[in-house]
Amino acid sequence: MNAISHKAKQFLLVIIKLLVAGFALYYIYQQIETKKPDWSLIHQYLSWKHFCFLSILSFGNWLLEILKWQNLVSYFRKISFIEATKQSLGSLTASIFTPNRIGEYGAKALYYPKKDVKKVIFLNFISNTSQMITTCFFGLLGFILLQIKTSETMFWFVIKIKVSHIVIFLFLIIAAILLFRFKRIEFYGYSIEKLFAKIKDFPSNILVTNFQLATFRYLLFSHQFYYLLTLFDCPINYSIALGCIFLMYFLASILPSIHIMDVAIKSSVAVFLFTKFGIDEWKILTISTLMWFFNLFIPVGIGSYFVFRFKPYKE
Repeated sequence: MNAISHKAKQFLLVIIKLLVAGFALYYIYQQIETKKPDWSLIHQYLSWKHFCFLSILSFGNWLLEILKWQNLVSYFRKISFIEATKQSLGSLTASIFTPNRIGEYGAKALYYPKKDVKKVIFLNFISNTSQMITTCFFGLLGFILLQIKTSETMFWFVIKIKVSHIVIFLFLIIAAILLFRFKRIEFYGYSIEKLFAKIKDFPSNILVTNFQLATFRYLLFSHQFYYLLTLFDCPINYSIALGCIFLMYFLASILPSIHIMDVAIKSSVAVFLFTKFGIDEWKILTISTLMWFFNLFIPVGIGSYFVFRFKPYKE
């Protein structure tokens, strides 16, 4: 019976791996069929040298994410760069169908023994939170940049504060009050108070390195977007372009979505922002599609291989 049970588990694992990787690859195929990018038009703006350079930027983007995970896991275990790559890209593939990549928490935990599951979930929370904080910081910076660049003076910038900005500010205050009020309420053994206490006790050197890598990664893919703007001859100056890019990523990140719909949300927000500065809509849609291709299409393809090769941790 034990042999049958073991065979059944192995068979079930193979089916799950086939489903996850198969759905991921099918999604990629569907996205390409739906978008049907005009490669002949893209070829007018993108040479093979540009394509190679964009690939290097995407490699750097995921290199930093992998190093970020390797650094965090060093909190309780040393893992190799190859192992960190398998866990980062494999969990990406497994989580693209889940809201806000929440499936990544469970996917990464499968690489570790049960006694370390809580640690892995906590580390993944730190990883995602650091990236979110970085996105919020630069999003605010982008908002200020756009306000200053589209206003005559700093005084006029202060006068132009809209009701919507005040509403957002009040919302943040209310959210902070609620977090403080309910900080001791536990959910599955976790509470906001315990979480902050755990972060406070977390090694500061690992935390600092994590934020540095998150910042470098953010600046890398933001400038990859700007580089594409220059390749497509978009008439926009550097500061306004960065303001739009920073604000775009912030607005896209606060909208709840399934990760596979991420490109649609970013494209919509990008079109809304950049068309206000005279950029053609088709150029922004093409650039957003290329960003998706380099930073999600390729990593998910590689991650599918790691999903096929995945072996659960043996106690």
